[in-house]
Amino acid sequence: MSIVFLNDSFMPMDQAKISPMDRGFLFGDGIYEVIPTYNGKMVGFAPHIARMQEGLGLIGINLGWTEAKWRDVVETLIEKNDGGNLGVYLHVSRGADVKRSHAYPENVTPTVYAFAFEIPPANVADKSVTKTYKVNSTEDLRWKRCHIKSTALLGNVMHYQQGFAEGCNETLLFNANNELTEASACNVYVIKDGVIATPPLDNQILPGITRLILLDLLAKESSLKVEERPVTMEEVENADEIWLTSSSKEVAPVIEFNGKAVGNGEIGDVWLIAQSIFSSGKYNY
Repeated sequence: MSIVFLNDSFMPMDQAKISPMDRGFLFGDGIYEVIPTYNGKMVGFAPHIARMQEGLGLIGINLGWTEAKWRDVVETLIEKNDGGNLGVYLHVSRGADVKRSHAYPENVTPTVYAFAFEIPPANVADKSVTKTYKVNSTEDLRWKRCHIKSTALLGNVMHYQQGFAEGCNETLLFNANNELTEASACNVYVIKDGVIATPPLDNQILPGITRLILLDLLAKESSLKVEERPVTMEEVENADEIWLTSSSKEVAPVIEFNGKAVGNGEIGDVWLIAQSIFSSGKYNY
């Protein structure tokens, strides 16, 4: 993936230069998105861009781009990188100032950067080929504005590293009330007796686009019962199934939690229904 976008220009990656005084570099002062594309077809483009625009507004970055402008950048980037299965990373920082100061500077131009990277083929509803996940858990020690998709991801990175160091694929996070928030890089669902539950959106949780699409599709195309409500540690420990959702993982089945099998330790039947529905409808978003 050699062609990137930086501040209204497409160029080879090794030619892209950003000031060391950029606030994205100094403070993590910015917003980002990752949009999956399969053979040139974007998944969730409109809600991804809507979330980015909302995030920029919440931190006071006035970029002024329309959805059409973003679409042109993403489609051109896909084309210049020969299509296929690509993730497209979009990044907007507040820009570079002449000094380092915590206060938002005035009259600086935001930095816009985007690049494409190869991703695996889209998930299929087939238990025999689907990747499974093992996760651990810890107290959620990140900041209290997790609904903002900030480029300042150190808290998430540290939680992810904890799981990685323990041989896990992810870490589930629980607040001080021992209620599930999300994972370090994913939203989370638990299933018990055929009922699907996921924590409600608030400042503790990123409003995931795959989460949004899956909830919408389940409501429209299945008879499964879905609840958005607080989920306790006890419920997670006793779940029949656990899923992770994200743009890169889609609907990912978890078979081990804190060293113990989830359900019977195999991919569940409710996952099969959910992934089938997601796979059939994901290009409509």
